Amino acid sequence: MPRPVFVFSLFASIAAGTASLPAMAEDASALLQRLAHADEQQGVSVSEIASVSQSPFADMAELGEALFFDTNLSANRTMACATCHDPSMAFKDPRVDVASGAFSLGDDGKSLGDRNAPMAAYAKFSPPFHIREDGVAVGGQFWDGRAKDLAEQAGGPPLNPIEMGMPDKASIIARLREDEDYVAGFKALFGDDVWSDADQAYGAMTQAIAAFEQDEQFAPFDSKYDRFLRGEYKMTPQEELGRVLFFSQQFTNCNTCHMLKTSPTAEGETFTNYEFHNIGVPRNVATRNANGKDVAFTDNGLLDNAEIEDPSYRGKYKTPSLRNVAVTGPYMHNGVFADLETVVRFYNKYNSKAEVNQTNPETGKPWGEPEVVETISRDKLEQGDALDDKRIDAIVAFLKTLTDARYEPLLATQQASKEN
Repeated sequence: MPRPVFVFSLFASIAAGTASLPAMAEDASALLQRLAHADEQQGVSVSEIASVSQSPFADMAELGEALFFDTNLSANRTMACATCHDPSMAFKDPRVDVASGAFSLGDDGKSLGDRNAPMAAYAKFSPPFHIREDGVAVGGQFWDGRAKDLAEQAGGPPLNPIEMGMPDKASIIARLREDEDYVAGFKALFGDDVWSDADQAYGAMTQAIAAFEQDEQFAPFDSKYDRFLRGEYKMTPQEELGRVLFFSQQFTNCNTCHMLKTSPTAEGETFTNYEFHNIGVPRNVATRNANGKDVAFTDNGLLDNAEIEDPSYRGKYKTPSLRNVAVTGPYMHNGVFADLETVVRFYNKYNSKAEVNQTNPETGKPWGEPEVVETISRDKLEQGDALDDKRIDAIVAFLKTLTDARYEPLLATQQASKEN
């Protein structure tokens, strides 16, 4: 990854109107001396400018980008944030050959998690984890909201023994200090004493990664749906039917949890209200069996969050964004469903007792028993009407329009794979 030696854009903006030559045509030390006089009225010192100029990174986000892709931050130097959140695959784990894509393989080459890696795209919009006055849990990062924000989330995987596997923060800081660019960049961006304390340096690392995840590439809002709202795309009749059904208050319950804005035509919709609910997802028996995991294990969901002690929250998970949902399977917190249509049919089972709708199309058998039964949000799941095949297909078609423009070719690849 190219790393600029000097932040000339900063110099140029400070010196605007005071120089007759471009900043890059001037010796750096002479430039600093000249800017010292120009900056007296703006309160910017030569030492401050020199500190930034010595950074190989233009800003915190650029440092965070380098860290996001750095495999040296894992025990065996094989795994980075991008391993499980690949930007070419909508920031999901692309390793579908491992546990059918349901669980992620750790840096040690053998450890598997038991939850599907959440998509990192659009994650920046999740509010800090909290319990509303009505008792509903909202926000945070991870399926159980245990990280309050992006920085706290970024600090989890490097120290997780079944993920990146580093033993402690000091070991990670030692790895960072192997890179001269990091040493200089951290000092320039966080202060000269940033390396004096492992906790401080680790916090700086997580802040930088979080800054990168604020970048527009994580949330471009340029899908067909967004272009439709701007009058740049005309939906097909099937997509339009799906859109109407999705936002309907009468025919479906989709937008009960997957709508944040008050208007169905509001731009910037993230397609989640960030609430936690138990929708009765069954255990992923097949994948656990195939990978030698305990089939009978029960994931407690939100109850695993250190801030939660009330058993009434057991089995609840954060409602994920539906952005890029068509290209980020498998689905649910445990990756139990491979196909998006299966997910829609799973919801439909709550509103139709017909035998065909009580059967998992991927297995040909009845839907598995819920992992946690007692906290299922039936009041929300049983709101809509039963859907026929035409309406199910329409909803799936609409959900595909939520795919970012850069990932639309993945839809074509996906369709070609189904046809073959």
